[in-house]
Amino acid sequence: MLYLELFIQGIVQGSIYGLIALGLTLVYGLLRILHVAHAALFTLGGYIGVIVTNTTGSFSLAIVVAMVAVGLVGMAVYKLAYEPLLHRPPYIALIASIALFIASEEIFRIVFGPFGLSYIDPPLQGQIELFAGFRLKYGEILVMGIAIVMLSALAWLSAKTRTGIAWRATVTDPEMAAAFGINIQNVRYLNFFIASALAAVAGVLVALLNNLVEPTMGSVPSYKALAIIVLGGLGSIRGTLVASLALGVIEAFGTIYVGHLLDRDALAFAFLILILMVRPQGLLGAK
Repeated sequence: MLYLELFIQGIVQGSIYGLIALGLTLVYGLLRILHVAHAALFTLGGYIGVIVTNTTGSFSLAIVVAMVAVGLVGMAVYKLAYEPLLHRPPYIALIASIALFIASEEIFRIVFGPFGLSYIDPPLQGQIELFAGFRLKYGEILVMGIAIVMLSALAWLSAKTRTGIAWRATVTDPEMAAAFGINIQNVRYLNFFIASALAAVAGVLVALLNNLVEPTMGSVPSYKALAIIVLGGLGSIRGTLVASLALGVIEAFGTIYVGHLLDRDALAFAFLILILMVRPQGLLGAK
């Protein structure tokens, strides 16, 4: 029973990692930019989720508002911070992204206060017993359900629609895609909207599980997400999902068996080093 509980906890945590890291993978795959400021959008989604839920009493509305609002902010980040730097070396955009992330933490602290926000009446706090005393919180079930629905929808969009074909063509050869009439700018805006919306959902769900959102909430997910996209193979969507779930499960079991040696967060980089020693290109990355 303990193993099953640890496994489920790992899948729940891995689902959140997947929602965050997949946005990073989408941006890197399209622009070859390590979008560190993505973690700021994750935090913003958590704040919007708590505020809308406390104001309206509707958690479902909070998720929708967070997705739309943060998606639009993500598009603005691309337009104002990244688009002017696309013809510069990639490290210039990386520096800008780090600066934006640091500045956002201070903005959150000024606007929302330094001590964080919590739900007045936390939703989905009940539990359901599945079998033999094994219980899951409604919030944990929601996390896994939303992750499955959103990631499946993204896979369908990428593989079965003209928009997805345009996105994949732009990733493969932007100049050729433009020559065939694909609007590169629209593809990039949509990419940032979807990536930012995924981060927003992850932020809302983390705020739900912890009943807390604070200015520095994105600090740890930012470096774990970077570790995940390297583990999965830079730009590989499937690799990112596999690495996210694997990291979640390894952290869950690691806290029991090696928690006295390594902090839970340190396990991410221990796992990263181990995998890269064996497969430098990542789990599903091309050689």
